[in-house]
Amino acid sequence: MPSTTAITVSQLSRLIGLPGAPAIIDVRIEEDYNADPRLLPASSRRDFKTVSTWASEFAGSRVAVVCQRGQKLSQGVAAWLRHEGISAESLEGGFEAWRDAKGLLVHAGKIPPRDEKGRTVWVTRTRPKVDRIACPWLIRRFIDPSAVFLFVEAAEVSATADRFQAVPFDIDNVFWTHRGERCTFDTMIEEFGLESEALDRLAVIVRAADTASLDLVPQAAGFLAASLGLSRMFRDDLEQLEAGMLLYDAFFRWCRDATEETHNWPSASKPS
Repeated sequence: MPSTTAITVSQLSRLIGLPGAPAIIDVRIEEDYNADPRLLPASSRRDFKTVSTWASEFAGSRVAVVCQRGQKLSQGVAAWLRHEGISAESLEGGFEAWRDAKGLLVHAGKIPPRDEKGRTVWVTRTRPKVDRIACPWLIRRFIDPSAVFLFVEAAEVSATADRFQAVPFDIDNVFWTHRGERCTFDTMIEEFGLESEALDRLAVIVRAADTASLDLVPQAAGFLAASLGLSRMFRDDLEQLEAGMLLYDAFFRWCRDATEETHNWPSASKPS
């Protein structure tokens, strides 16, 4: 009989990268984590021993709890969260089951340090078009859902990064930027270890639109048009980012689930 308090690897994998994905909490002990310091996408590390002190942070959220094998630690933490009125499930089989099923994993060592509120902070140039929307989308959906993005004048990115302990991206001479013909979105997918056919397919569309190589894939021209249209609709870069999240969500779902689907208007019935 299926468990009523656990979520399976296949069920959780279908939710990863989507706006309705549960908050994922990794409660592995240090020994297990250090043996394989990778994380499920968009997950956060928490100490199971102090669950009573941080449980309230997840009020109103759906939560999936991960330990090494899906046993006492994740089940206990999920039970405690449910006691606090939070919808929580443990991952069946835990981290080991996810890893063995080739589930998407993030290289935790590449995630920047977090601020006092547990958020990563990033900074880039104002007036984003493609790459500077694509990268925040990737970070929020697969790395840090609470990430902060600062948009400043190009000449001030480096100084702002220094003053506010933010990570600069998509500018010259920084780690998170273009490499050869590949754009910053490609760099982030590679460095975070996000091995996903759907993300690779989306990366080609982003790269084609961002570098004016519209002959790479047929979706590039429409994607660029939508991106430029969004940039004209919003004066505030953060408002544009929030609107752009839906565009990337839609293209990710197409890349993952709908590339073979076509749509044609039904032809008129032939006269008898």
